[in-house]
Amino acid sequence: MYLNLPKPFFVLAPMDDVTETVFRQIVNGCHAPDLAFTEFVNVDGLMSVGRPKLIKKVRFDVSEKNLVAQLWGLNPDNFASVAEQIANGSLAKELGLPEGCNFVGVDLNMGCPAKSEVQNGACSALIKLENRALASEIIDATKRGLAGRLPLSVKTRIGFNEIDMTWFEFLLGKNLDMLTVHGRTRKEMSKVPAHWDVIAQVRELRDKLAPETLIVGNGDVVDRAHGIVLAEAGGLDGIMIGRGVFHDPYVFAENSIWETVTKADRLKLYAKHVNLFAATWQMNSSEDLEQKWERPVHTLNKFCKIYINGFDGAKELRERLMASTEPSELLSILADAAE
Repeated sequence: MYLNLPKPFFVLAPMDDVTETVFRQIVNGCHAPDLAFTEFVNVDGLMSVGRPKLIKKVRFDVSEKNLVAQLWGLNPDNFASVAEQIANGSLAKELGLPEGCNFVGVDLNMGCPAKSEVQNGACSALIKLENRALASEIIDATKRGLAGRLPLSVKTRIGFNEIDMTWFEFLLGKNLDMLTVHGRTRKEMSKVPAHWDVIAQVRELRDKLAPETLIVGNGDVVDRAHGIVLAEAGGLDGIMIGRGVFHDPYVFAENSIWETVTKADRLKLYAKHVNLFAATWQMNSSEDLEQKWERPVHTLNKFCKIYINGFDGAKELRERLMASTEPSELLSILADAAE
């Protein structure tokens, strides 16, 4: 069980190519969430020759005390193996972390709507009735690997093509420590407002079937105050925020200061992000710009809108930054803009 969490507690959502260790550290430096998730990592890949390339998705810093590893895949045995490596600390040790520094839980991604994952029968495809036996095997195998040493949670959607409460009856019968509900079906993607009324119905079902399982709501939460209103209305234990952090890195703070942060300080924060990126993701000898760093430099472009916003000339500055291909170039542009 996730212990010592306030009610409601706040969670940074897993977002591929976004919530890697550098960005999580930046958010933590502004105002840390109560829990954070890694990017989702494929257990089948981790148990293959591709492990060295994939393991970086769960890299974390010793300063991150509240991190949940999110897994996806298809082979239950691989879920069991990776869960064992997480629970016994060997995966954290492989990442270079000191003894005693580890993840605080494991989450299973059963909600990602991406076409490639769904076509393979993974992530949100597991919601389908015909795939439920596999979903059960995956949960059971992960529990076997964890052996009670760390809590287990699932993040999912409210249905595949339509709202499906039988999916939640199934999940709540699996004795999970936490269940995060994104308030849209897979078919809806992010094209409609999240159905918070359905999330509340899941919590009501939880009260009947699995009172110990924490219920976290997710979808369109703009800030902490908004999350508290939604949590109280639905009787939820926690709130997960994803895209809201793109508008405000202080989104988890009780009183965000982001609107008052000056242009100079926004530039400094982005420079801090770029410097941390360069220190974390090592350069290699490849001439291919996409392969020159452990993570492509263009992933930094996703963060431009967060920092380079709300002041005169922001649009033009973003265009210059997003055309950059090297951290040193980004830092030079930011230094010029600060003068």
